[in-house]
Amino acid sequence: MASPNPETNLVATEDQLAAVAAALAGCDSHDADSPSVRRLAKWAKEGIEAGGDPLGDEFCRLRTPERRRGDGAVYTPSRIVDAMVSWSASATRQPTRIVDPGAGSGRFLLAAGRAFPKARLVAVEVDPLARLVLEANAKVLGMDKRLAVLADDYRSIDLPRVRGPTLFLGNPPYVRHHGIPKVWKDWFAEAAADLGLKASKLAGMHVHFVLKTCQLVKPGDYGAFITAAEWLDVNYGGLVRKLLTQRLGGVAIHVLRPAAMPFADTATTGAVTCFRVGETPNGIRFRQVDALEELDELRGGTSVPRTTLVNTRRWSTFLRVAKPRPHGHIELGELCAVHRGQVTGCNRAWIAGTYTGELPAALLQPVVTRAHELFNAGLSLRDSSSLRRLVSLPEDLDGLEDEARESVEAFLAWARKLGAHRSYVATHRRRWWSVLLKPPAPILCTYMARRPPAFVRNLCDAGHLNIAHGVYPRDPTSASFLDALSTWLRNNVTASAGRIYAGGLIKFEPREVERILIPPLEELNERTATLDIRRVRTGRRAGTRVVPAVAAD
Repeated sequence: MASPNPETNLVATEDQLAAVAAALAGCDSHDADSPSVRRLAKWAKEGIEAGGDPLGDEFCRLRTPERRRGDGAVYTPSRIVDAMVSWSASATRQPTRIVDPGAGSGRFLLAAGRAFPKARLVAVEVDPLARLVLEANAKVLGMDKRLAVLADDYRSIDLPRVRGPTLFLGNPPYVRHHGIPKVWKDWFAEAAADLGLKASKLAGMHVHFVLKTCQLVKPGDYGAFITAAEWLDVNYGGLVRKLLTQRLGGVAIHVLRPAAMPFADTATTGAVTCFRVGETPNGIRFRQVDALEELDELRGGTSVPRTTLVNTRRWSTFLRVAKPRPHGHIELGELCAVHRGQVTGCNRAWIAGTYTGELPAALLQPVVTRAHELFNAGLSLRDSSSLRRLVSLPEDLDGLEDEARESVEAFLAWARKLGAHRSYVATHRRRWWSVLLKPPAPILCTYMARRPPAFVRNLCDAGHLNIAHGVYPRDPTSASFLDALSTWLRNNVTASAGRIYAGGLIKFEPREVERILIPPLEELNERTATLDIRRVRTGRRAGTRVVPAVAAD
């Protein structure tokens, strides 16, 4: 992509970008005749004609990734665009129409327009500035006469029937369910029900767009979308998986590792999913891509039978190349159980604040509530004084002393005003007020972050909420062994062992932590012995419990 000439000024504001785009698109603009706009328009025109997207690049520079992320506006690198267009061009029939459901500056649509010079182009884009940039790009490239721009949400549109196939191509916006209004969540559930399918309202917007595409397509249509790869595994992604094995006719999935940096704005995976409606091949090809240079024309991969896909909940397993287990290594789960932390249902009430000052100290338990408390702890969490307190009330309040009971009743009256008793979690507890922590875990590990998990020895017996997992030995173990195990996990577990979401967020579910391979017990025991020697030399005593004698494989 072309970039601004350092000798000319960069586009200073969004208003100036709009003026430059309007000048190129032939729209009226009172700034069109200013020297700076004319200079920038000349520079942009040269970049567009050379195959770049300078105005789109400026759009991304002027709007921070954080701001664009709320709209799902993540612009796709040309190498990915070219690979997806090349795959589209390999179809036996040329498209009559090309539809981009979230067109942005038109990178996909205009690249496809060059490959298919007779196809009608339909861009769907809600952002006015992005639409203006798209129209400027199309005008410069001479595609404006066959371009229709729909200023609407993709989920709202209807498409007239056309003779010949429609190609659906693009990067549906990634917006997490927290940023999706209720009206669209309801639409999503109803649209899925119309197809006889169930849909989770936890789904992100890219899943909404896949479902909408399923409403619009007819046999003979085809397409390719790039999205975050999380739908391969998560529960709400089950809808996409069913659509690909049934109505959409999935043919290939190419997953880019985060190291490939598919998007400049964030470290995340990307999944290029190809489909041909009306076709029912025996399987879908899966391929893992380590670098953008390997995309080519989206060929290759290992075919997984459709019957296997239908009966498998997590599809990322089809991307993993089976590696022989190192000699003697075992899964962490063979030694330890991993449990998610407690969910309160209303942190405002149950995490102690100014109102809870009258409660007895015995009812306030130190608890890890933020991932950074573990990341900043180093190898061990020794002091709970800086941790927040959880209000942990017994199920039976009759056993409390009168003074304590009085303060608890006052607190519960306040919690009711917050609605703490109405949360889903509270209504499914034996007593809505009783948030009971699991026993303190000897090792704590972070659950979700933009970095590998931190494994920390819990030496102050702190509890943990659901921002962390507890690692619990299945058999009695020595303190030295736990130290050695925790240190090894902290230094050796990488991001690749978890799931990576859009935004570069790395998530480790309890079972994924249990599947981590750890060294033979002999090796860990040697580390333990070394730690014991150091403790003796420094006057520290090791724990009295012993490591179970488990033979290595």
